[in-house]
Amino acid sequence: MSTIALAQVKVEDAWVRGTIQGQRATGAFMILISPEDATLLAATSPVASVVEIHQMTMESGLMKMRAVERVPLPAGKTVELKSGGYHLMLMSLKQPMNVGDVVPITLTVENSAGKRTSVEVKAIVRPLTAASGEQKR
Repeated sequence: MSTIALAQVKVEDAWVRGTIQGQRATGAFMILISPEDATLLAATSPVASVVEIHQMTMESGLMKMRAVERVPLPAGKTVELKSGGYHLMLMSLKQPMNVGDVVPITLTVENSAGKRTSVEVKAIVRPLTAASGEQKR
């Protein structure tokens, strides 16, 4: 493998939180495992006009959510995009997120040599009350 090639990032347990009528944003969650040092730079989805990478942090005793430009993916380490941590925000939704629907998401990942690749994800919509780590059933 050449030094600029990018081994495929493995994606597990990808899901999107269901929405209620009129809701314009929701979160997407998954487990990412990269075989080499890489960085998650961006995401897109046809169901949302905007997809941002967000991080929840505790500041002065309050949970705050902010957009971030990237998420490091250390080689061989599990990085979980989850509620309360890094996650994707699907905003300006074009349709409701109904339980059982499958949402396509494209991740943009860059390796340490600057080579970018797209990772196609199919995320299942879970109930609005679902939490990270719950089974898909």
